[in-house]
Amino acid sequence: MREIPLPSGKTTLGHDPGADRESIVPTSENKSEPVATTAAGTNASKSIAWWREPTKDQWLAWWAAWLGWTLDAFDFTVFLLIMVPISQEFGVPLTAVALVLTVTLWLRLVGAVASGWLADRIGRKTPLMISILWYSICNFVAGFSPSYWFLFACRALLGIGMGAEWPAGAALAMETWPARSRGFMGGMLQGSWGIGFLLSSLVYGLFYNYLGWRGMLWIGILPALSVVYVRKFVKEPAVWTENRRLQRVEQREMHAPLVAIFKRAVVGNTLTACWWMASGFVTYYSVNALFATHLQKDLGLSPGLVATPIIFANIAVFAASGIWGLVADRYGRRWAMIIPALLAVPVAPLYLLTHDITWIAVGFIAQGICGGGGMQGQMAPYLTERFPTEVRATASAFCYHQGAIWGGFVPLVLTYFASEFQLGFAIPMLIGTCVGAINFALALVWAPETKGKEMVPDLVVA
Repeated sequence: MREIPLPSGKTTLGHDPGADRESIVPTSENKSEPVATTAAGTNASKSIAWWREPTKDQWLAWWAAWLGWTLDAFDFTVFLLIMVPISQEFGVPLTAVALVLTVTLWLRLVGAVASGWLADRIGRKTPLMISILWYSICNFVAGFSPSYWFLFACRALLGIGMGAEWPAGAALAMETWPARSRGFMGGMLQGSWGIGFLLSSLVYGLFYNYLGWRGMLWIGILPALSVVYVRKFVKEPAVWTENRRLQRVEQREMHAPLVAIFKRAVVGNTLTACWWMASGFVTYYSVNALFATHLQKDLGLSPGLVATPIIFANIAVFAASGIWGLVADRYGRRWAMIIPALLAVPVAPLYLLTHDITWIAVGFIAQGICGGGGMQGQMAPYLTERFPTEVRATASAFCYHQGAIWGGFVPLVLTYFASEFQLGFAIPMLIGTCVGAINFALALVWAPETKGKEMVPDLVVA
């Protein structure tokens, strides 16, 4: 079935000979319905185990995105663990080091939009490889920083490569993955961030006393090796290839996808996606950006004790991403995110209003299940399902990474209130977590449900 634009800006379904599926794009009222499939096709897919349904190429593409995101997370989160020693070495306030983190997040939008446009124009694979090389080299060079400003510049540039990696990887992995298990595997993909954070925490806890903060950054060159895998084994998604062919044949090439996502038919969907993602970033960085700093500065804990709750919390992030992904495949994407977002609010005081390391560890692990892998786990499948193929990478890039702009303010605001009002980091982190999580849930109330949506190459945006 194919959408036929109406004068009102809505879409309706027209018959497409030979097609046995439907594709719905959210209208200006921002509603959508799941895609219907034929009974024969549904029964055939359910007769085999879900992991046998994807093809070899789909698995290779998924692993490419998972590997890229995991290593991306390592390169970024390692900085969260070494902010205090960097402040001490260069003799700058902690606020100045937090500014490095903020600018890194802000520049993600630049890289994301450029990568999204490139991915929609020439394919998902090339932008993914460029981004991995970019952020790996930037992190490595940052380890040689002779001054604070050199470090600032390297980490700022890293943000461009980091932002570029997300939309290319999400589109590559999700747009051809079978709808039956896309929520679960999308959760596993998004949960790779927790694995990357876990790895950086392990390296910090075990080797920081030997490597120092510079050695921690030098290890960041290792992700560049994954480009060999992407180059050799990964193919472009068939749905994108066919969509580009249709654009040329019908002379409807999408030259400005960033402009297209603000057209009447999809602008409501775009704006609620931006609200949702901004809230998600505010929550995540309220929970994680200065948690290690809180343990170091407020509580004076050793590297091993700092790393312990972070390691186990990120194991919980990865596991919870998959578990809530199963919920998303069965009951819908929205409720699989709204429920853990609301649970994140009462969990926050458990580990922020105590000095007991046991309660800190237990509470932070619980937050990994709720505010980490729970509410954040469906971002990859849900964003890619919300937009049509010709603008999918650009739309995902913009909506996701404009949230990073808002998330980038969090370290600055938390550090300012912690130091200026002598509050410590716990109270500002608690407030940020609650405000972000509540807004996250509200944004999803007005968002479309996409469970069961089948990715198709049809041209949708006029």
